[in-house]
Amino acid sequence: MKRITTPGPESSTTGTKKRRREEEEVGCSHSANNEDGADDQFLPLQDELTFTDTSVALRMMRSQFPRIDQASVPPFILQSQLYSSVNDRTQVDRELECLRREKVVRVFKLNTGQDDHAIIFLDDYLIQVDRIVKRMEEKKQRDLEIFKWFKEHVLDSKLESSIGHNELCSLLSSGGKVKDAHITLLINAGLLTRQFIDPDMYWFAVPSIGKLWKGLMQGRNELLSLLKRQRHKEMFLAVLEKKRLRFSPLDMRFHVRDLIGSGHLKTFQTTSGLVVRISRD
Repeated sequence: MKRITTPGPESSTTGTKKRRREEEEVGCSHSANNEDGADDQFLPLQDELTFTDTSVALRMMRSQFPRIDQASVPPFILQSQLYSSVNDRTQVDRELECLRREKVVRVFKLNTGQDDHAIIFLDDYLIQVDRIVKRMEEKKQRDLEIFKWFKEHVLDSKLESSIGHNELCSLLSSGGKVKDAHITLLINAGLLTRQFIDPDMYWFAVPSIGKLWKGLMQGRNELLSLLKRQRHKEMFLAVLEKKRLRFSPLDMRFHVRDLIGSGHLKTFQTTSGLVVRISRD
């Protein structure tokens, strides 16, 4: 395929329109599309693959997060997806750190066996915590005050992805007397997981997200296998994004962004459109 140089944003009308779309339309048109469940109303992925701002990229990908019926998981974005969407990784890291410290998002380490991190808007996460409490109230569960303490004293002050047992108990004690049963309740609710290396350390966790680990890994393998069967191990992005994955509840857009950001795939422009190819070793 003949390669051409992608025009710079200063000289491209398309680039100007895309920046305007990023700044003005994120959070409105795409949210409406997501509510209708009409994925085919999204703009082609090649028109929304890159952004100039990390916050804009996060909100766009949040609005396009696939509906997953079998797991009540809040929309999440992988850090690798951000790396595929904003060209400057240093910029991503810097802006993501600002959003984390400003309590706009939280970053969670995923137990996939790889260096995967999920980014979730704090408001979405707190809504999920409230849903857990509501379900437990319906079951007449005891010691539910721990969730209020967890939200007000732990999540609000501990912004890192992990926390030690002593620090956890100290922060929770601002709400009342902490019992072992309280910690067990947080773990059973899926809000904390013990670290394997140090049992006195916990990872902050996303309830029910474990159901998607298998699908995430299988989807990656399925997409790579699909491209390996193609001539030159490549495919036009416009064609690829229309294909359905059999073994992942996450859609093709989700996996393409993930694998580009992690370096497993690369893209290049041709006269006929953007091409996705497996990266050479």
